[in-house]
Parts: sequence; C-alpha cells; structure tokens
Amino acid sequence: MKIRVERDGLADAVAWVARSLPSRPPVPVLGGVLLDAGADGGSDALTVSGFDYEVSATVGVPATIADGGRTLVSGRLLADITKALPAQPVEISVDGARASITCGNARFSLPTMPVEDYPQLPAQPDLAGEVTGEAFAQAVTQVAVAAGKDDTLPMLTGMRLEISGSNLTLVATDRFRLAMREFSWSPAEGLADAAVLVPARTLADAAKSLGASGATVQVGLASGDGLLGLAGSGRYTTTRLLDAEFPPYRQLLPAQHTSRAVLQVSALAEAIKRVSLVAERGTQVRLEFSEGTLRLSAGGDDEGSAEEELPVDYEGESVTIAFNPGYLVDGLGALHADRAELTFTTPNRPALIKPADENGDVVPGYLYLLMPVRLPG
Repeated sequence: MKIRVERDGLADAVAWVARSLPSRPPVPVLGGVLLDAGADGGSDALTVSGFDYEVSATVGVPATIADGGRTLVSGRLLADITKALPAQPVEISVDGARASITCGNARFSLPTMPVEDYPQLPAQPDLAGEVTGEAFAQAVTQVAVAAGKDDTLPMLTGMRLEISGSNLTLVATDRFRLAMREFSWSPAEGLADAAVLVPARTLADAAKSLGASGATVQVGLASGDGLLGLAGSGRYTTTRLLDAEFPPYRQLLPAQHTSRAVLQVSALAEAIKRVSLVAERGTQVRLEFSEGTLRLSAGGDDEGSAEEELPVDYEGESVTIAFNPGYLVDGLGALHADRAELTFTTPNRPALIKPADENGDVVPGYLYLLMPVRLPG
C-alpha cells in the first residue's frame, strides 16, 4: 500500500472510528483500525473502519492511491498520531509488517497486525427511514440521560426505539427515572411497525457525531440479524441490538395529577445545585410547594443545612416532595426549554417534568418521569 491523504480528513476519520473501539479488546486485532486503499473505497478513496463484533464504524476519505491494499494498525495509537501531525499532506506506505506514516518532517513506523485475522465488517442494514441529524441527535441525547449504566441489567442500559408509521419514539429508564421523546420522521416505503432495544451509550455517541454535520441521518434496521445501522455524511455505523425485554413503561406514566407547577428552568437548576451542596451523596433535596412560592431545602443540623425560595406558578394543595438532586438537574437540562412544568399527585408517587412555553403551556414530545425519595418520618 502507498497512499497520500490530507491530514485533517484522515485525523477526523481515524478519531471517529477509534471512538467506537473497545478500551480493552479481548484480542489485539479488535483494537485495530483497518485501512483499505482502493479495494472497497474505489481508486480515489481510503476507507477507515473498525469493528469489535458489537459496533462497527466506517468512513471514506479522499486519497491519492499509488498502490492499493489493506493494513491493520492500532486504532488508539493511530488516532493519537494523526491528531498530532502538522497541517500537511500525509503519506502512508506499508512494507512487510511495518506501516510508515510521513507528514512534513515527522515520520512514524508502526507494526501492523494480521489482516486475515480481522472479522468481516457487517453489511449496512436495509433502510428503515430518515430524519434530520440535528433532530435525531437532540432526541437521543434527551433520552439517553435516563439510561442505566449497570451492565448486569442489560435491559436498562438500552434505549427502546419504537417505529409506528411516521412516528418515532425513544425511551430509556434506570428504574429511578424515565425519559421519552416522540417525533416525526420519514419512514421507508412499506416499513412495518417495529420495536428494538439499542445500547444507549453507543446510540448516543453515534447520533452526536452524525448529527453534528447537520446532514440527514439514515436509519437501517435488520431485526433478524440483530443490527441497527446509522449513516450520514459519508459515515456508516452499526450496532448489535440488545436481546432483552424492556420494562412495560407506559403503565408507569401517570394519567392525571393533583398539583402543577411552572418554573424557570435555569433558576430552578441553579437553586438545586446551591442547596444540594450540603446534601451528602445520594440524599435528597426537599421541595415545598405552596401558592406562589417554592422552598428548596437540604441537609440537617449535623452536616449543615441550606434553603432557598423561588417564585412559582402553582396550582393545587401545598405539598412537600423530595428528589435526588442530580437526577432532577439532569431532567431539567434535557428539556431544552426555558420553562418547565412539574406535575405530581402525592409525595410518594412519580412526578412528570415537561418543557413549557412562555405562557406555561406544555410543549408536546418530551417527558421526564422521576421517582421521589421517601421523606424521613
């Protein structure tokens, strides 16, 4: 192999692919990045790929190819090197078991890994539909905040993706909170309704990078093969679906409420952060609602205490309810709105947080359900 490629395009491609690689691959080749000059990408493109049997990532980079070929090198090391190269064209050549990278006066020599031991990259699943990258990235980010991080409970580390005609619904929960986002997309012709469970962390990373370009994101689905595919701006990624049963979440959503509050999101979030400074890790912040006033408090005599009052538009009987402050701030940050509506029934039942407009009316499409913390006594 002997190629010449622009430094910025190469560095961006390698960095994107390397992000999907495992930090501790079970075998060395799964931590590698495959460079394919000409064989799959055509005579004027270098294809950069990574695959660890769970997640694949592929991107093409314009290149001048003198000699085609394929080589496999350490993904993390190649990402570090290409990021640090000067802003000049990069020449890559392979001779035997070594790959040489030359850029300006900088020269690197890397050991290669056996290409024949590398797994075959999965094919991109059939197109299920399209959505604008920005809208998809925002929706995934809003929902991923509620996904679980405990790998012993795989059904909670996933994000449920429900397809119903032109409506797409994303849901995630870690048992203590739940986030749901519904929005419109353009389904492929003849697409049947479907529901799959996708690793939330992988989907969030892919959606963020694909959405940053502002291009349309194509969603592919191969339920039989257990794969979800995403494509946009010349980048392709697949992830294996989770084979787990997502909790029946709709029965958790309160059908009615007895109290309703509308507040400024930034003011409430900042007040929670200040008051929770005296709260020990995992303890609650108490919210006391009454007509026109919200009183926040935390702590006690032993560890110090704090309280703060905020104006609030409130309807209902006076109530005191407590939440994990971190979970509450996460929910407020995911609204992407200046105002929030909080609704609840009793201090022991789930509360709903939704975005609201300037008039205090709910903006449909997103909700964040939060379980309260039981108050002592």
